This record gives sequence, C-alpha cells and structure tokens, in this order.
Amino acid sequence: MEDFETYVSAAWPRLLRSAWLLTRDWHRAEDLVQTVLARAYGRWPRIRDGAPDAYLRAMLASTYLSWWRRRWRGELPTGELPEPPPVPDEFDGVELRHLLAAALSRLPRQQRAVLMLRFHGDFTEAETARALGVRLGTVKSHTARALVALRHDPHLRALLSEGAGR
Repeated sequence: MEDFETYVSAAWPRLLRSAWLLTRDWHRAEDLVQTVLARAYGRWPRIRDGAPDAYLRAMLASTYLSWWRRRWRGELPTGELPEPPPVPDEFDGVELRHLLAAALSRLPRQQRAVLMLRFHGDFTEAETARALGVRLGTVKSHTARALVALRHDPHLRALLSEGAGR
C-alpha cells in the first residue's frame, strides 16, 4: 500500500507529537505510534478517505489509555529544577514548556487524553467523547478539572507571574 507509506512519511512527526503529549517519553511515544499504525494498516482503505489524522489521534488516545495495565507505576526520583538565569535569553520558552509538560504529566491519564484530543488534536467535545468511548459530560468535566489543575499548579503560576514582571 504505497499511499499508506506516503501518508505515514508525512504524518509521522505530528502523530509522534500527539503521542508524546500523552506519554511524555519519546521512546514510548514512538512505540505508541507504531502500535497504532500497525493496527491502522489493515483498515487503511476505510480510513484514508475520511480524516486519517483525527482517526489516528483517537486511536492514539484509546491505545494509550489501554496501556495502563502494562505500565510500571513506580516513581523515578528527580532533583529540583535549576533556578532560571537572571538575564532573559533566547531559551526562555524552554522552561515554560518544560514546566507545562511536567504539569500535564501530573494530570490523570484520562484528563491528559481529553486535553490532547481537544486542544492539540482540535477535536470537538462530541468527537472526543466518541473517540474515547465516554459521555459528553465526562469530556466536559475532565476538561474543566484539568484546566483548573493547570491554573492552580504552583510551578506554572510562579513562572508565569515572574514572566509578567519582566
């Protein structure tokens, strides 16, 4: 299937970014994308005529959520983040992205999946509910709770208030 190979070559970076938003690990994200693409290969004639990106992102989210049983649940110790440099530099956004990624990783898996589909995948609430096999109200409540948690994250608040003072 030549058109599948062409599509995968073009779509790989954006699918990998979506998977990384869920897993927060590039190696696991690659595994997730490969698993989804292997499952999608047999369905490709039906998928390609619709919206393949949306379909595959939904598959990413549902496959990711089904992996929880196989995942090691232990914690890895990490040191504290270094203090930001006193002088703004070209890498200022890196710290914000790092703290945002860390805050996202602290959210429950379902909330993270909903945020990825809603805001990264540009799914509607109804599309997100269908993709995850949950009710519309569940999508709304997961979205609201996740956004509240991000708004109240002390690391993000400190960095954003510090950035406003510059």
